[in-house]
Amino acid sequence: MKAAMWILITLIVVIGGYKLFEHWEAVKERRVLEEKVARGADINPDNLPGLPWQLTPKLADAKQAGPASVKNFIEYCKRLPDVKDPRLAWIELDYVVMITSTDPVEAKKVFYEVKKRTPPGSPIIPRIKSMEKNYE
Repeated sequence: MKAAMWILITLIVVIGGYKLFEHWEAVKERRVLEEKVARGADINPDNLPGLPWQLTPKLADAKQAGPASVKNFIEYCKRLPDVKDPRLAWIELDYVVMITSTDPVEAKKVFYEVKKRTPPGSPIIPRIKSMEKNYE
């Protein structure tokens, strides 16, 4: 009888320890996922709404051609009713990163404009928060 009791106690301790370990792993995984979301690491800019699919190749060509071409693309897109935030804002933030070393004043100006018009619930807020220290 004593042996059966010790086996039962040992089994309960082992199962309880395993359940505690599973819970700890789940909490740790959730924390890592929340940090990724907060940093915006899981945002795919191609999935953001606001840019018609017809303009995607033109955007890729503009990015390859350089900052001046991206600026022209942005100016062109601002005149189109189908192009809107959050995708337009993401493109402008890409432009800000491109021109930071050559024209920091323009980069800060564009960043401020994007930040000012971006609502608090926007999916690009994590990117704006991560860039704030450099452009304000």
